[in-house]
Formats: sequence, C-alpha cells, structure tokens
Amino acid sequence: MNTIEVIEVLAESDSSWRQAAQNAVHGAAVKIHNLRSLYVSDMEAVVADNKITRYRINAKISFLVDN
Repeated sequence: MNTIEVIEVLAESDSSWRQAAQNAVHGAAVKIHNLRSLYVSDMEAVVADNKITRYRINAKISFLVDN
C-alpha cells in the first residue's frame, strides 16, 4: 500500500505565477523525492508603481512516502 503525504509551501517569482509554481516544485524537490502533484490554493501579487513586481503562491505538494 502506498502512502501519500501533503506539505504546504509558499513560493514567489518576479516573472509569473507559473514560475512561482515551478519554484515551489523545485524547492520541495531539493529535500523530497517522488513528488506527485501541486495544488495552488491561493495567489497574491505585490504591486509597486502600478506594476506587478512579485507573484506569490500558497500551494500544497503531494509526494509518495517510501515504504
């Protein structure tokens, strides 16, 4: 029987929400392997001088636990 765990992560990018999501996956993959899915639960943008300067996400990443 396989066990899946879920962690919650925060990530950001200066180019897009897509890149912020990729940064979340890359950051998690440094310490966790067998990543299975990413669920973005919240998005936020930082605005300065009427321009978006940072894209931020709150996401859940699931991964397979070694038996």
